[in-house]
Amino acid sequence: MNHWLFKSEPDTFSIDDLQAMKGKKDHWDGIRNYQARNLMRDEMKKGDLGFFYHSSCKVPGIAGIVEVVREAYPDHTALDPESRYFDPKATADNPRWVMVDVKFKRKFREILSLEMLRTVNGLSDMVLLQKGSRLSIQPVSRRHWNTILKLVG
Repeated sequence: MNHWLFKSEPDTFSIDDLQAMKGKKDHWDGIRNYQARNLMRDEMKKGDLGFFYHSSCKVPGIAGIVEVVREAYPDHTALDPESRYFDPKATADNPRWVMVDVKFKRKFREILSLEMLRTVNGLSDMVLLQKGSRLSIQPVSRRHWNTILKLVG
């Protein structure tokens, strides 16, 4: 099993939004970075777990856990001219972008803030904490996953 970090701006889609969805699941669309797309397409598998990370907000940080319940498939928003994720180069035959379905697993009592994560021994080499790290989909090592789980009990 692999572990991931999924970034979302909470004013666009938060862990509470996912929890409120029918079946507590939804597609994770709008990824428009090739490296993130390749991780989703080539490495993300059904049953993998991920941290749900709130970004670009007052207190960025890890809000909870999701599970991948459907592996990569074409992101339909790339074909929709009304979508903010529309890509004029994408076609039905060559969709270019993919999405996965995720399901809510757990919300943490408190957000594990980015500021706090930077102070935790053993996390300094986590992808999220690297200078210039901006990917919206990131791998999380088993060691980092377990360290973070210990923080929330």
